[in-house]
Amino acid sequence: MLEGSILYQLRAAHQPGQVGKRPLNFGVYYKNTLVALCHALEDCILDCQSQPLVITAFQRGKWYLEEADRYADLAAHSQQVVIMAAPDAGFAEHPTSQRENVELISLQADDPVAQEWHLMILAPTYAAMVLCQELMAEDYSVQGVPTHDLERKFYGFWTFEANLVQETMELAIAHIQPYNPSLAAQLTAQMQHIAQAQAQTQGRDDLGTIVARVIDYLQASQVDLNGRPVQSALDPHWVSLDTNLVSNEVQAFLRMAQLTDQADQLNPNAAAEVAALAEAIGQLLNLPVWQLNRLRLAGLLHRLAPLQQSQTMLTAGTFGRYAEDDPTAAPSCPLIPGAQVLRTMPQLRAIATIITHLTEQWSGNGQPGNLAGDAIPLESRILGLVIEFQQQLAQVKQQQPDSPDQALAALAACQQAVSDRWDPKLVEALALLVSGFQQGLQLPVNSPKISAGLWMVDSHCADDLYDVTT
Repeated sequence: MLEGSILYQLRAAHQPGQVGKRPLNFGVYYKNTLVALCHALEDCILDCQSQPLVITAFQRGKWYLEEADRYADLAAHSQQVVIMAAPDAGFAEHPTSQRENVELISLQADDPVAQEWHLMILAPTYAAMVLCQELMAEDYSVQGVPTHDLERKFYGFWTFEANLVQETMELAIAHIQPYNPSLAAQLTAQMQHIAQAQAQTQGRDDLGTIVARVIDYLQASQVDLNGRPVQSALDPHWVSLDTNLVSNEVQAFLRMAQLTDQADQLNPNAAAEVAALAEAIGQLLNLPVWQLNRLRLAGLLHRLAPLQQSQTMLTAGTFGRYAEDDPTAAPSCPLIPGAQVLRTMPQLRAIATIITHLTEQWSGNGQPGNLAGDAIPLESRILGLVIEFQQQLAQVKQQQPDSPDQALAALAACQQAVSDRWDPKLVEALALLVSGFQQGLQLPVNSPKISAGLWMVDSHCADDLYDVTT
């Protein structure tokens, strides 16, 4: 990583041990993935409730020129667009560059930012960012520098977190200052105004809709790859490109789930705690590794529903199970909104089913399918129980912060509904886990390593959920 670059500075600020900073999840992205991500995030500017501040960095002016017409439309919906790039190929002569609210920063040849690819979007109702740096020639190891443009790789990350976008914009503005001091001062004032507006803004652009758009763009890129001749599609390079796209689809959902947790000030780590508890219960039941992974992923994603309000393309039918093996079939059981958007990914249909049936009851009096007993997917039974336990535990901690019996109190609340709402065998397993807590057992509760989210999705993810019982 080039010293002095914006990515370098941000990573240095988030090294482990930095007060008030959490480590960032970096990954390696192919160019086609980044193009899809950037286009999806840029398109949201056109629908944004408020005009954003946009700062971008292109490695060369010629890459900006490929997007210049598109940036004319983006500028029409933005209060300010700043484009950093090494000047070449008519960088400054394009009509978009002449717009009143478009500013160009011609980077010097030795400027490390000239090796970066950035997109930063900040508005009171919408924030998003892609921050990457192209790998050096020596980073490609034995394969060497790719000859095909789509195979170029970049190191970095992307996010919807407004505080990270603002922090990175501050670094970008500091980098702009020597080139154009008056512009830097103007951008600082605009950022301060946006920050004030964020504090006063009640609404936020629907993140679920934004994530759905990201998924659509990534899947469209996937289709483009899969439409290549067979001999190309079987090439390991194309397989890697395809895998990178799928990985980022999973990342999009994980990032949305992470923001859902962060927005809950009373229970800000709920998803990670639920995932850890569910995995522990699964281990007590001796579930296979692939099923533990599926259970953990469902735990991390179970809070998506409150954010996702967009309309589904799926058609609801009668209550009951649906055919997981038919990717085109609509579920016969109406899905909650969060599950609907998950189902757009074939690899996450099983996760959607698990989340859909969280509110079923052992007695058969639950929703949405009125399933009873072992007819309820095992992972749904486990996850529903540990969600209730975690919520009860969070409440007890607030009400009785010094009590040594917090876990016992949360367990007692769950035991009151055994055989009615909860599977008795699972309540017994939870009681065993709580007994371990009383003896000093501690579960590793870590935020998901979002950049590596794909490891939780494997060939078993679509296995029949209804044939697995305790």
